[in-house]
Amino acid sequence: MLKYFNIAGPCQPNEHYMLPAQERLANLLDLIEQKQYFVIHAARQSGKTTLLLDLVKQLNDSGDYYALYCSLESIQQITEMEKGVPAIVRTLASEVEFNQVLQGYIFAEKADEADFNNVLQKSLVYFCQKLDKPLVILFDEADCLSNGTLISFLRQLRSGYVNRGRVPFVHSIALVGMRNIRDYKSKIREDRETLGSASPFNIVTESLTLRNFNLEEMGRLYAQHTAQTGQIFPPEVVEKAFYYTQGQPWLVNAIAREIVEKMLAKDFTRPILPEYVDQAVQTLILRRDTHLDSLMERLKEERVQKIIEPVILGEAKGYDALDDDYRYVLDLGLLRQLNKQLVPANPIYGEVILRTLSSGSQAELEQQDYPPYAPAYLTEGKLDMRKLLGDFQAFWREHSESWIERYQYKEAAPHLILLAFLQRILNGGGRVTREMASGNGRLDLCIEYPANPKSKIQNYLYPIELKLRYSPKTSQEGQAQLAKYMDKLGCTEGWLIIFDRRKSISWSKKLFWKSYTVGDKIIHVVGC
Repeated sequence: MLKYFNIAGPCQPNEHYMLPAQERLANLLDLIEQKQYFVIHAARQSGKTTLLLDLVKQLNDSGDYYALYCSLESIQQITEMEKGVPAIVRTLASEVEFNQVLQGYIFAEKADEADFNNVLQKSLVYFCQKLDKPLVILFDEADCLSNGTLISFLRQLRSGYVNRGRVPFVHSIALVGMRNIRDYKSKIREDRETLGSASPFNIVTESLTLRNFNLEEMGRLYAQHTAQTGQIFPPEVVEKAFYYTQGQPWLVNAIAREIVEKMLAKDFTRPILPEYVDQAVQTLILRRDTHLDSLMERLKEERVQKIIEPVILGEAKGYDALDDDYRYVLDLGLLRQLNKQLVPANPIYGEVILRTLSSGSQAELEQQDYPPYAPAYLTEGKLDMRKLLGDFQAFWREHSESWIERYQYKEAAPHLILLAFLQRILNGGGRVTREMASGNGRLDLCIEYPANPKSKIQNYLYPIELKLRYSPKTSQEGQAQLAKYMDKLGCTEGWLIIFDRRKSISWSKKLFWKSYTVGDKIIHVVGC
């Protein structure tokens, strides 16, 4: 049977193209040998479960340990501690029953579920007493437990840990999920305080992150398809896919699958071209698979908004590396640090973040006849930006106040509404690319619109920069920034849109259009 690129559930070596997950997380076996309790955290669908299942098999095959995988995902909806902890015990019992190397052992036969504050610890003590080898447990989705259950779960593990010199207990435990151990604390106590001297967290030796693929690893993964089918992923294709995904495992597999199975219909004689990556990325963005939808649900959380909104606005923020909200958003995989700036974790996430936050306005615009689609703004094959942005100025004057009130991200609402407006116009022809980074003071956009087929130019580029007015210097600063962005794109004409949120200023002063020559460039400053 031919292997394939997997985008659903853990990878299986005999079915899927895959790389050993332990390559992306060193020293695991050393921690287990040293009897350590540790945390593994990484973003959704980055290979955590694949790693755990592989590690369980490796440990059991070694003959030195009994290793047990236990997912706590089914317990996340149980909010009562007195029900949640016994449910963990029953889940462990079920895992033991179906674990081939533990056949013949029964878990928790002497435990009393009514004693929920001790049932987990006692069950593990009783179980470890029977075993002739050390027990290793890998708890997947550990961070999904409700507050009370999580507190009791961690405290019972801690109590067993500190007493294991006197009574048998688990040799090594991994708590695995999306969140770092610091965020376990913030989930329990909103004021970010610890739980005091009896903290269940101080037994954790290491907090490890499962990193994304690097470019070389992506090449090796795609080369497995070549070895099986003869169909080559050329270096330029791998590099473009890496740019869009930054090695995020689900996206890496999803792009390859889209090209091989959907676009080329498993015709392995056809070459894989770089432009296929662009098409696959657009399909993923528009289709919004479960991976992207579940990640974007996090945008509704206030602590996520606190970090994401300044990135959209380009505002400089001095984030404390120990700040729980900052670490939380990085752990989710939404953002990453690049040259001391916060940026989207990859261009696909960046695009989907902005589309998600502006989707309500775009859906409403789609139900209207206004604004018209792009062909209505064409003059001699090029977009008439004066007419297009003039229409937005009129729309903004009429609707801005009521539309902004609908947004959770109110500071970023002007940017998001403009994006929805442009997306409505360009649907079916052309596209908008965005660049976000905290600290640069703006959001850079570029409209890319197809040129006339008879033209020597493939696409026309229209660079746009968005800024909020904070002082009289905003226009001058924006022009200088836009000029650099135009240099990057190789354009000689650009548009700087400045939103003036001051209520004391009349619309007759807010709405203006001024054009300047900056070196060899023409910059249009558009007031809104």
